Amino acid sequence: MKAVITSLSFLFIGSSFGGARISKAEYVGQWKETAIQQMILHKIPASITLAQGILESASGNSTLAIQGKNHFGIKCHGWTGDKIYLDDDKKDECFRVYASAADSYSDHSAFLKKYERYAFLFSYDNTDYKSWAKGLKKAGYATNPKYPDLLIGIIEDLNLSQYDKAENPESYFSPKLLAASKADYNTHKVHMHETNVPFIIAQKGDTYYKVSKEFRLTLSQLYKYNNFCASKDVLEVGDVVYIRPIKMTRLLHKKEVVASSQMSLEEFSQVHAVRKKVLMRLNKMNATDTIFKGDVIVLGRGLF
Repeated sequence: MKAVITSLSFLFIGSSFGGARISKAEYVGQWKETAIQQMILHKIPASITLAQGILESASGNSTLAIQGKNHFGIKCHGWTGDKIYLDDDKKDECFRVYASAADSYSDHSAFLKKYERYAFLFSYDNTDYKSWAKGLKKAGYATNPKYPDLLIGIIEDLNLSQYDKAENPESYFSPKLLAASKADYNTHKVHMHETNVPFIIAQKGDTYYKVSKEFRLTLSQLYKYNNFCASKDVLEVGDVVYIRPIKMTRLLHKKEVVASSQMSLEEFSQVHAVRKKVLMRLNKMNATDTIFKGDVIVLGRGLF
């Protein structure tokens, strides 16, 4: 898909569709849960995510946000999905297009974690939004020299820092996040593992957010139920995703399996519904060890 917008005002000033504009407060109300979820998963302050969303998308009113579901002004940079072309620093620059704004939030986190120039930001505390704001400019996220001040101003005007300090961030989740309408659902066949734990197989376009909404889970629950590596930012087609906790009863039964292919410890533990730490303890392995085809792996020690 290629769409060309030739007026800079369409990108940043507002919607060309004549609808009611969303206020900053309304934007925060709509997206604070998602920003908090991203903070839980990726350690990016929710206040920074919300402030960037407000600034980059004109509180969701820009054409880029409306047509491209892109709330963070992220350009293509090797993007293989749909694209939209808008005038920014240069004419007809390429921006990413998402299936949903929620996907834009997920990709914003993945984008910051992917590039080495942003790595130093993650040494800052979640509550240190000022260092994050200044660091984003230093790393080259934006060219505007006032970018840090703009972010800090939004955060302080709207008291967004409260979401960085929540002792229990999930207390901010709203019912609508956990019980989406049927129109928002993916269609997944639920499989049952031999250990009686239900799981689904990730499809093209799946995200953690979509799966969590479909099965009325929070993102923290979804991560807790699975053995996802901390650096795993996106779901890939064919990924096994458990939607209920992995059971520990396997430990009661002595069982060994022969690995049929080479895979990481995370991948192996996910396929066999065993906690990664349990596999490490039973097999005297380290977190970075690789399992090779033909390796005999103990899944349960047998307590009886």
